[in-house]
Amino acid sequence: MSAPSTALTNRSAATGRQFRIARGGSGAVVAELAATLRSFEMGAVLLTETFGDGDIPPGATGITLAPWANRIEAGRWTLDGKVQQLDITEPSRGNASHGLLRNTGYTVLDAADDRVSLEAVVFPQHGYPFLVRHRVDYAIDDDGGLRVRQTLANDSSRPAPFVLGAHPYLRLGDVPTGDLTLTVHASTRLVADERLIPRETAPAEGEWDLSAGRTVADLAIDAAYTDLAFGPAFPSDAGSSGERARARATLTAPDGRSVWLWQDERCRYTHVFVTRTFPGREVAVALEPQTGPADAFNSGIDLGWIDPGKEASMEWGIGASL
Repeated sequence: MSAPSTALTNRSAATGRQFRIARGGSGAVVAELAATLRSFEMGAVLLTETFGDGDIPPGATGITLAPWANRIEAGRWTLDGKVQQLDITEPSRGNASHGLLRNTGYTVLDAADDRVSLEAVVFPQHGYPFLVRHRVDYAIDDDGGLRVRQTLANDSSRPAPFVLGAHPYLRLGDVPTGDLTLTVHASTRLVADERLIPRETAPAEGEWDLSAGRTVADLAIDAAYTDLAFGPAFPSDAGSSGERARARATLTAPDGRSVWLWQDERCRYTHVFVTRTFPGREVAVALEPQTGPADAFNSGIDLGWIDPGKEASMEWGIGASL
């Protein structure tokens, strides 16, 4: 392993060691805790929400999620006829939230000026009796965009269930986020109850329709969208002919500049969270790529299973037109 020349080694930060990667006019800071994307910028324009050295990620900003994303209702699910009980990590709703690694420090496996790879292990435990490794690879692309690959490897002797995800909040420099227009091309939304557990699906119509763009200031959304519009890699996403199809969720400023989250076709869900409680911001928007919905461990909907000795991965990233 070689450390990037721009690595930050501030061990006093609440999120552990910090690693800066850069290429051209783009740069990102990745934290040791939860393999968190602490910041990303292009051309000196900040494109993600960030936080201070003494803070843990507010609202889970930038953390990666494994071996499940979002929530498991009451922290309970059934494996081979036996009830599994996870710790309740969202007391206000009584759920197990955002996986098992949000409070774990990752080990750096490899690093260079424009990339860094981190990994953490989930050991067998109550509620999740599997041995798995979560690897997160961050890199700056040729076009200056950020590419993230998350891989879960199963070191257990039996298949392990998973849903992978991430929790970035996007912004567009100093433009008030409430002034941005959010566009998500999706035909279906998940209808959740008061615990934010999906109970059914419905067409993404009326106030839920983001396909033509809606001003963020007018939105109050904490919901997942699916049946996303996937297409070939966009022209600005220059990639090989073997690149998987992508979907986009875009924030556009009144002056036409835009920032977007892209996700590959293994991520069939985008969770949209518009919040007015993010520290120091009137409104903030999380756009969360996920391979499955909340509570997939119970519903079985798009729940992945990894055979022993095998792995599964997803890719997402952030780009911008500035």
